Amino acid sequence: MPQEFATLTSDDLVTGEAVALDLPPASLGARIASGLIDVVVTVLSAITVFMLFLVAAINTDDALIHVALVGALITVFLVIPVTLETLTRGRSLGKLALGLRTVRDDAGPISFQHAFIRALVGFVEIYAFSGAPAFFSALVSSRGKRLGDFAAGTYVVRDRVPLRLTVPSQMPHHLGAWARTADITTLPTGLALAVRQFLGRFHTFDPQSRHTVAAQLAAEVQRYVAPAPPPGTLPEDFLAAVVASRRERDQARLRREAEQRHRLTSRR
Repeated sequence: MPQEFATLTSDDLVTGEAVALDLPPASLGARIASGLIDVVVTVLSAITVFMLFLVAAINTDDALIHVALVGALITVFLVIPVTLETLTRGRSLGKLALGLRTVRDDAGPISFQHAFIRALVGFVEIYAFSGAPAFFSALVSSRGKRLGDFAAGTYVVRDRVPLRLTVPSQMPHHLGAWARTADITTLPTGLALAVRQFLGRFHTFDPQSRHTVAAQLAAEVQRYVAPAPPPGTLPEDFLAAVVASRRERDQARLRREAEQRHRLTSRR
């Protein structure tokens, strides 16, 4: 099977229909803009919190003032950003404004541990070194990762991306009768994804490449279908018929299950 269609990258999520959903990394410009918003908010918060702590400890000794300053530092640079990103599942104020979100390397939502590591490393690379390490790290990373992202196993994605799914393949008319009687088992996820990707893009292939890829995929799919399609069937028509038939059968099964649940619950 062609590796171009048979594998999933770590940027892909897969729906129940074996359709890959890509979470594109945020651009460097968007990350810089969201980071500047976060820095401004953090600096203003630090000034406010420092003033409150100093006022509270104004009549105490130097040791308590020192403790108050350390407490304010931890609150502003760790507690607040970690709490915010944990509760919003990867969004700071800057990311909310720019439509960005932090996710795990496998595209899942981050946890408290991820947010804590990002904030801890971020204090050093952003505030202690004026953001230079974060900038150059994001510049050379294919996913725009700063050092905190590498340490936590996360990256930032564009959260406001319109979802575009390919139009489902239609049943070829001359294969309808065969598909209704054929035994077509559920395809493995990787193979089903490869077939759907090919059917959505095969019009962009040159004829020779299209025939080669279609024949290879058809040979793989044939293992899950009996009997074979009528002689002379084009590989791409065979693949379209298999996908369309499985979709129709799955939809019919879901309708039957829904009707059965409705009958059982209506009797109560």
